[in-house]
Amino acid sequence: MPDRVLVTGVSGFLAGHVVAELRDHGYRVRGTVRRVTPELAAHLGDVELVTADLAADDGWAEAVAGCRFVVHTASPFPMAEPDHEDELIRPAVDGTLRVLRAAAAAGVERVVLTSSLAAIAVGHSDRECTEADWSDLSACRAYDKSKTLAERAAWEFARSTPGFELAVINPGMIVGPVLRAAVGTSAGAIRAILAKEMPGIPPISFAPVDVRDAAAAHRLAMEVPEAAGNRYICAGQPVSMPEMARMLATRYRVPTRTLPAPLLRVAGLFDGTARAATRFLGRTERVSAAKARAELGWSTRPVAESVLDTAESLIRFGLVADPGRPRSAA
Repeated sequence: MPDRVLVTGVSGFLAGHVVAELRDHGYRVRGTVRRVTPELAAHLGDVELVTADLAADDGWAEAVAGCRFVVHTASPFPMAEPDHEDELIRPAVDGTLRVLRAAAAAGVERVVLTSSLAAIAVGHSDRECTEADWSDLSACRAYDKSKTLAERAAWEFARSTPGFELAVINPGMIVGPVLRAAVGTSAGAIRAILAKEMPGIPPISFAPVDVRDAAAAHRLAMEVPEAAGNRYICAGQPVSMPEMARMLATRYRVPTRTLPAPLLRVAGLFDGTARAATRFLGRTERVSAAKARAELGWSTRPVAESVLDTAESLIRFGLVADPGRPRSAA
């Protein structure tokens, strides 16, 4: 009988690809959702769906029962900054500990936690970061702080729980094809460029990772014995949004003009998405994924492929209108 894996937050962008990766490698998958809908059930097919909320204990013992592994992807990830940071921090920290406690009580062999570069690189733009680094909380916004504190709490739990195995994946900005007609925060930036919603492209950059490669990293961290007790950066070299726009412009008619930083700040006074984007101004995520490559045997695809595949999927699912071919290709 194939091993069963619980994937939390199974309706999410990354979680959907983790499910596909696990099924492709012969695992049975159970997934948690806050509410089961016919559309989600039809989309996920043979995934066993259970109801569990990170804000409550109910359902978690049943969710982890009989699972050899847990992949905990669920965590709040809004584009706009919340009114109060605890709106993100408390669900992230408390929810993570709730999942870990249930897994430990059920004798789960290993939990793989989805963290973020937000727990590693914030406040360290002057140098390349590795897994030995932690974000400077004094430089963190609410989301960055939620990921940092949730991961720290997870490691403290693992250290204080004999025999408990934890591995952590720290992905950068996740791009890649959506699997259904839903746009999360990660694909939202590319959708906004295709939809020509911005007067210019924000001069901000990220260290991206393809969602399919991030999903593979989670599986590898689950399977490789030596991964227990380790965190793994999964991201490439920094790529700016204007660079992403130019990648899109090789296939689509999209704007490529850079929006000056002062104008982005002004827009942030009136628009929550623009306000959230300002937190990346002057911030460069320089990180090394050498550890994941060496210890997990992890590899990545080119960024341009990821960006164009994202665009193609958004158009295919009707989440944005096809902006047409570039004039040079007409």
